[in-house]
Amino acid sequence: MPGFIAARMKGTDMKIFVLLLLATVPAFAQAAAKGKTEVTWYGHAAFVVKTPGGTALAIDPWINNPVNKDKTAIEKIQKLDYILISHGHFDHVGDAVALQKKTGAKIVASFELGSQLAAAGVPKEAAGFDTLGNAGGVLQLNDEVAVALVPAVHSSSFQAAENGPLLYAGAPIGFVVQIKGGPTLYHTGDTAYFTEMKQVGERFHPDVLLTCIGGHFTMDPVDAALAARDTGAKNVVPMHYGTFPVLTGTPEEFAKALKKSAPRGTMVQLRIGEPRTF
Repeated sequence: MPGFIAARMKGTDMKIFVLLLLATVPAFAQAAAKGKTEVTWYGHAAFVVKTPGGTALAIDPWINNPVNKDKTAIEKIQKLDYILISHGHFDHVGDAVALQKKTGAKIVASFELGSQLAAAGVPKEAAGFDTLGNAGGVLQLNDEVAVALVPAVHSSSFQAAENGPLLYAGAPIGFVVQIKGGPTLYHTGDTAYFTEMKQVGERFHPDVLLTCIGGHFTMDPVDAALAARDTGAKNVVPMHYGTFPVLTGTPEEFAKALKKSAPRGTMVQLRIGEPRTF
């Protein structure tokens, strides 16, 4: 406001001016300032994300996993727009096919995995060029959500039927979910620690890191803390632990490693089935 105008405004006049100014702020800007993104963990690497604008995304949706005691959880998921699958292993594809059939959601995955899912009953129109890609690509899913596909150091194969052959399912990936008016989430998928995670942090500046900590097949708590350091995320959510006996990493160990390697990060330990807003 120019100084000469401010100088002539006093008391009630100033209050009226401020009210008028606020009235001109676009509605979407006000919504963005107030918007919260809801993240629900279902155990292992499975999450459902609900954005301020109402977009619903599932990530690696093995909902009926051994640590999720709520066996009606799938029934409670009524709406999904997109299902993100980091790689083809059974504990990450999980209940994706059933959820896709129920909700009509589109599949976001590597090109090869998306193609293999057609053999498991996913309609081709739900896994088309618009939502399949490879590491390095950014998919603009709608006006509110963009998803960057980033590398992961792991393996990926897919079994379309029980006792069927293991099929090549492309390279594993992680997801950086960018939400207009909300936080940026980085789901690592299954991965080892790799130094290029720093580039992911510098490029996308994630607010929330969803990171595997169980070890054996993926990062352990010490390496996951290095991932938190390199990405610079303020909120760090441990996942992919305790589901199988070999996944021995614990949130307690991770919290200690985080204090040492990434003291600016805060561990946020989610409870299965309970939404958390960011």
